[in-house]
Amino acid sequence: MSRFEEMSEVLKVLAHPTRLEIVSGLAENECNVTQIQKKLGLPQSTISQHLRILRSGGVIKGRREGTKICYTIISDWAKQIIVMLKD
Repeated sequence: MSRFEEMSEVLKVLAHPTRLEIVSGLAENECNVTQIQKKLGLPQSTISQHLRILRSGGVIKGRREGTKICYTIISDWAKQIIVMLKD
């Protein structure tokens, strides 16, 4: 996959306000679905759908901690995009 194809895929995955908010929050601190839900005030099912899209797009990954899954950003492109958007 070329650099531009990879960037294009990340942009497609991030092309939703809720997913941008999730990734922006994860850029500051990894967290689980419950923490994300409390911060955004959205239903758990909605958060889970967006996390699934972010995972399948290679933007985030989950790490199991007991009964919870903590999410973190794994895409350098996504991190750079979030930094640019915050500036």
